[in-house]
This record gives sequence, structure tokens and C-alpha cells, in this order.
Amino acid sequence: MLRPHSDVIRRLPTALVSVSVAVDAADPVTHAGLAAGLSRGPGVALTTVMEADVVVAAIQTADNSTLEALRRLPMPPPARIVLVVSDGWYADLTVAAQSGIRAVLWRAEAQPQSLIRAVLAVAAGEALLPSAVQGELLDQADRLQRNVLVPKGLTPSGLSTREIDVLRLVAQGLELAEVADTMCYSERNIKKILYGVINRLGLRNRVHAVSYAIRNKLI
Repeated sequence: MLRPHSDVIRRLPTALVSVSVAVDAADPVTHAGLAAGLSRGPGVALTTVMEADVVVAAIQTADNSTLEALRRLPMPPPARIVLVVSDGWYADLTVAAQSGIRAVLWRAEAQPQSLIRAVLAVAAGEALLPSAVQGELLDQADRLQRNVLVPKGLTPSGLSTREIDVLRLVAQGLELAEVADTMCYSERNIKKILYGVINRLGLRNRVHAVSYAIRNKLI
């Protein structure tokens, strides 16, 4: 279980922009309190969920089922949610990311100023997580690396180290025969590796595969 931390509040940006914000809370008292606090922000305009740039969602406890339910909010893409949590964190952070959660504030720390600044930060493309949640994220990434990716010879990108090496050499301008000599493989194996990447990622050709790898900073 993760407990509230105040360090994230101190790191929130102060720049003001115009942001449309909606509040989603089952408890009407909580809803009214969050709306009242947000209304104090000169860069914040309250609106409906369907028209919001950012949704402030208040929940009691963060678990997977609660976070998955947020996907049903009828907000326009991309989903940007500031989550206000009253109790503890028991959810998988992958589920949180898929649900559109970009910031987490503990209820005890969700004062008007920090709430407004979190909303503005998320609207600007930032992600804000308390240290405890960041630590859980790193732990999950480590477990994924050790238990899933490494045994299958994969990297966090979903590509194997061999596939990345092939793409790197192709990006350097080597012909497939030269790539094969460099890696001590047959040219046929190099072609098989490249076509495997192209087909798995839905790419068009070798050039597209290299472009994908560069764009995603894999090479």
C-alpha cells in the first residue's frame, strides 16, 4: 500500500494557461469541493467531461478495477486525468497509464493551489507522480525486465537485442551482406530478422523499420 507524499506538490509548475477542466466524483460533497477549488484558478475554466482538456477524478482507493472504470469517461482524446486518491494505491501502473492518468494527488494534499497547478501541468503534457508511486513504477519495470523480457531475449521496446543490432547496422548504411559478416550470421538470417521486425510492427519495408527505430530512440 502506498501512502501520501507531499514532495510532488513542491515540484508542480506555476505557469498559467487556459485549460478546460471537469470534475468526476461520486460523492457530491467532494465534487463540489474540488469544483470550488478549481474555480479559483485564473487559467482554469470548468466544463463538462465531454469537453474537458483535463478531468479531475476523485476516488477512495486506487485499484485496477477502479482505474479501468475511468476509461468509460466520455472525455475527448487524449485522455488526461488528475487522480485524487483518498486512501491507498493498489493498482498496476500500466492500467493507470492506459486509463489516461497523468498525475496523482493524495486527498490530504489536494488543496486548491496544488490542484490547479497539477491540472495546468498535465494540460502542458507533464506527468506528476508522488515518490512512492514512482518507486512502484520502477519496481514494476524491473520485474517486467527480469521475469518477462530477459528470458525471451527482449528489451523494453519489444525488440530483441539482435533485432536492434541489425537495425543499427542497416541505419549506418551497411548492405545486408555486410551486416551478416559483421554479426557472423548468414545473409538469409539477417533478412529473416528484418522481415520479422517489419511484419510484427506492421511496417512497410526496411527503410520504414529503420525510421521507426530512430524515431523511437531504439538506435
